[in-house]
Amino acid sequence: MPKVALLNQDGTEAGDIELNESVFGIEPNNHVIHEAVIMQRAAKRQGNHAVKNRTEVRGGGRKPWRQKGTGRARHGSIRSPIWVGGGVTFGPTTARNYKYKLPRKVRRLALRSALTNKVKSEDLIVLNDIAFDVPKTKDFIAVLDALNVQEKVLVVTAETNENVIRSANNLKNVKVISIAEINVLDIVAYDKLVLTKDAAEKAGEVLA
Repeated sequence: MPKVALLNQDGTEAGDIELNESVFGIEPNNHVIHEAVIMQRAAKRQGNHAVKNRTEVRGGGRKPWRQKGTGRARHGSIRSPIWVGGGVTFGPTTARNYKYKLPRKVRRLALRSALTNKVKSEDLIVLNDIAFDVPKTKDFIAVLDALNVQEKVLVVTAETNENVIRSANNLKNVKVISIAEINVLDIVAYDKLVLTKDAAEKAGEVLA
């Protein structure tokens, strides 16, 4: 069973914590992590790309020249798809939804694999708790300094904590979410993962 140091908000040690082995100590499957990241990135695509067909482009109301006698090929409109500036044939014309879902077991395996990778690379920090009386960016920076964290960091709390979220809003390399919002893309995108003790225990229960 993986064991990591349990730290206080001021960076002092408060003992050790044993993490659920079936969540934080499995054999990581990097392929399903990749699949989960692709799925999440596809869901973020707007899909609002569109082209104009020959009925939508401007101009072309008059026949460019008479049908016969000019020696040139016959044409009915300068906005035909074969003309420069004409409409586009078979292009995307409506909003497209790129979302798809992996099977639930695969998504959970990807989460467990991503969490295990953080433990193995020693990029997981478990805090007893993190809380502020009022939202204050300076206080959040003090916590990061105490934990000796200079990289991009994802902070996961057991419940939504507005004071913590608002304290981190002005920090471009910090993101705060609750354990209910944890996802593979965020875990992979951030260098360090900071879990509160309650969030780590909850993850161990839910994802096991």
